[in-house]
Amino acid sequence: MEAEANDALAKIAGNVVASPDAGRAMRAWREKLAIKQVTLAKALGISASVLSDYESGRRPSPGVQFVKKYIDALVKLDEGKGRVVSRLVASDKDEAILSIGEFHSPVEATKILRALNAQVLVGDPESVRLYGYTVVDSIKTIYALSGYDFYRIFGATTERALIFTKVGMGRSPLVAIRVSQLKPRVVVIHGPKEVDPLAVDLARREGLVLALSGAGSEEAMISALSSIKA
Repeated sequence: MEAEANDALAKIAGNVVASPDAGRAMRAWREKLAIKQVTLAKALGISASVLSDYESGRRPSPGVQFVKKYIDALVKLDEGKGRVVSRLVASDKDEAILSIGEFHSPVEATKILRALNAQVLVGDPESVRLYGYTVVDSIKTIYALSGYDFYRIFGATTERALIFTKVGMGRSPLVAIRVSQLKPRVVVIHGPKEVDPLAVDLARREGLVLALSGAGSEEAMISALSSIKA
């Protein structure tokens, strides 16, 4: 039981820390676990209005210690409700990786980008060769995977393309990669019509190729990738 609680704490903390808006990330977890703001505020020993200010960003960032207390209280309250967070984390972890493939010999990045109907936003893919790809649900990845679990998406090598689906503006996947020790060569995002300039800047700083896929669906992308021959 203690191990499960620690696992939940680590994953929520990873999500909050990686988020560009910690208050919104904390609020999202509280709402996902159906814990009332007034209940959590009481557990933290602060007023509901102060907690609301932190969650909405009206107050400056509360700092690491407050985030730790917040998450710890959240998980403890959840334990009294039947450990919903453990089930959510386990379920999302199993479903976060939609498809993963490895190539026996290198494949041109441009070939993969064409299969995904992807437009390059930054970086030069012409000389890049890849040995694999991973398609992930961006929402479940950011909520459920942290630490070692996040590294699972790199498969056998980092010389691969990471394709994030269900993307809002592209910031969160690039922030998660920014704080990770392992970096892919190519990142493809699927979902938005426009990409957050911060995501483009982060990709440039990390030396990544960033592209926006115009594919119609996750299934279409996975089918196209599985048909690529080295």
